[in-house]
Amino acid sequence: MRIAPLLALLFASPAPAQMPQGVMPQGFVDAATVVDGLVVDMRYFRDDNFVGRRIDGYEAARCYLTRPAAAALARVQQDLASQSLGLKVFDCYRPARAVAHFVRWARDIKDVKRKADFYPDVDKRDLLRLDYIAPRSGHSRGLTVDLTLVRFAQGLAPVELGAELDMGTPFDFFGVQSWPSSRAVSAEAQANRKILAAAMRRGAFIPHVKEWWHFTLRKEPYPGSYFDFPVR
Repeated sequence: MRIAPLLALLFASPAPAQMPQGVMPQGFVDAATVVDGLVVDMRYFRDDNFVGRRIDGYEAARCYLTRPAAAALARVQQDLASQSLGLKVFDCYRPARAVAHFVRWARDIKDVKRKADFYPDVDKRDLLRLDYIAPRSGHSRGLTVDLTLVRFAQGLAPVELGAELDMGTPFDFFGVQSWPSSRAVSAEAQANRKILAAAMRRGAFIPHVKEWWHFTLRKEPYPGSYFDFPVR
């Protein structure tokens, strides 16, 4: 009997399960159905983003997250309510095809129509090297969310849609001014960033070192997975 081949088969790591393209796993939910009063402003469904057009994979303005991430975000929302504050999301689950769209755009160095608004001080050739654009994203696992703070009147009713607190830079601004630790923004913006980061940390999210809006859930429901079902 050939023992070695049998042992190799027994101890071989199983191949990762492949989710059919276009099928949302059961572990994902629409965060707006879990987080009361969540303001949803999905920038990649519109052309108001650093690329300047709707991004591949976004067929609706919906915020999908894994159930644990959505539940954690709901706790953050409740925590902020005591300060008459709430959350506004810009991006949640991001299909892998959207990430690929970003990479293609970053390599097209002639397309700089949104440079003045989103990366005025950075050469587009350097966006990949500086990790402002990455070939893979935790967003594609449904545990990363891009968001900001909004002022609420009473309970979870926003004063007005888009009443965002001053964070010093727009969402998706590529530059040191967007780093959470940056002092190149006003004292008010620095204070608001600290409020957001503290609330998200209490909710078990980890902040990004270069993006004040970017937070990732500590515990990974789908480690190593990158989903590609469309947002619809």
